[in-house]
Amino acid sequence: MLKLSEFVPFLKRNAAGYMFLTPWLIGFFVLTLYPLAYSLGLSFTNYDFTKPDSTQWIGLGNYIKMFGSIFGISEFTSSTGEVMRVDPYYLKSLSVTLNYVFVSVPLKLVFALAIAVLMNQKLRGVSFYRVIYYIPTLLGGSVAIAVLWRKLFEKDGLVNGVLAALGFTNLPSWITNPNFALATLILLSVWQFGSSMIIFLAGLKQIPQEYYDAASVDGATKLRQFFSITIPLLSPVILFTLVIQIISAFQVFTQAYIIGGGKGGVLNSTLFYTLHLYIQGWTYHQMGYASAMAWVLLLIIGVITAVVFRSSDWWVSYGVGE
Repeated sequence: MLKLSEFVPFLKRNAAGYMFLTPWLIGFFVLTLYPLAYSLGLSFTNYDFTKPDSTQWIGLGNYIKMFGSIFGISEFTSSTGEVMRVDPYYLKSLSVTLNYVFVSVPLKLVFALAIAVLMNQKLRGVSFYRVIYYIPTLLGGSVAIAVLWRKLFEKDGLVNGVLAALGFTNLPSWITNPNFALATLILLSVWQFGSSMIIFLAGLKQIPQEYYDAASVDGATKLRQFFSITIPLLSPVILFTLVIQIISAFQVFTQAYIIGGGKGGVLNSTLFYTLHLYIQGWTYHQMGYASAMAWVLLLIIGVITAVVFRSSDWWVSYGVGE
């Protein structure tokens, strides 16, 4: 640790480095750290940006509003004496989001890995197919893609048109049917597998061919080679992609907003956490409550990410003799 007498010489020696870091440091403190701290403070208030003068400190009121229904609470009195109602849709939004994350992410990674393995083969025109498969990811979570997806799965959309031509009858409107609406969003997520495919493909390129040649000489089948060579050596890449996709899935908003009509769909079947947060903050002007929801989401993502990293001790190999 630097002593006070050594601090000034240390700054002089590293002045150029800190000067180059200054734009990033300003951005970090002004655009990241300050908003984080400010939103944390707001989460303990009933802040309404249309009536800022009426802001009051309500302590844990917003958090009780989120989780009170778990304990059978429908309304309660805050520290200011204000009667607050528990949010009846919070747990639904959390459930929808968790279902989406735990279904879409594994499906997306499995599909991306399968395509990456195929694209790693010496096939004619393979470069062209890599580009084609990556294009949906370039479009990302754009409004245009969400609108297109909504049109495809409507009652008179292309999907039902194809199914009707194949002889299927009594086809539903996939978007407005609460039994299938979330599945269409999961399918959209899986369809945009390009970024994961590219990452897996890069990882596959780093595995020495000699391992597969030696396994073939020993009589190992392609399936055995995949589970005994490919998966263990690719496991660090799988871990990285898994964490990135989990974080991304929790933040899905545009698709849910467009496809669900901005209100969470029929019976709130597509009421994602971020969409519910947006509605509370920008429709009902409850910015204090929205800030509390954002911090709970941060904690949820942090806990799940920590669990994934903790579990990696059992299934991730870094090639150091485990």
